[in-house]
Amino acid sequence: MEEIIKKLKFDQSGLIPTIAQDAKTSEVLMMAWMTEESLRLTISSGYATYFSRSRKSLWKKGDTSGHLQEVVSINADCDFDCILLKVNQIGAACHTGAKNCFFNKI
Repeated sequence: MEEIIKKLKFDQSGLIPTIAQDAKTSEVLMMAWMTEESLRLTISSGYATYFSRSRKSLWKKGDTSGHLQEVVSINADCDFDCILLKVNQIGAACHTGAKNCFFNKI
């Protein structure tokens, strides 16, 4: 695991984009940012923890809403600059209460 974490390409702010995908349906649920610390907390706890750029702090998904993301697997993309979490989503993934964050058609 340490070898993979060392390969990850965090940006100049120490962040890496992270996609959460439903482990059962493959539906893309949301995108958020992780730091190395939030990734390690996710690995150790088994629940998704992200970094809020607006609050400049870590947040465990669902801590206030109860809409937790139980992590099934964690993968990096081929360039090691994006993370994919496959999760068992408990409740809505979006802070608006929607099932996923991708409901705005273009």
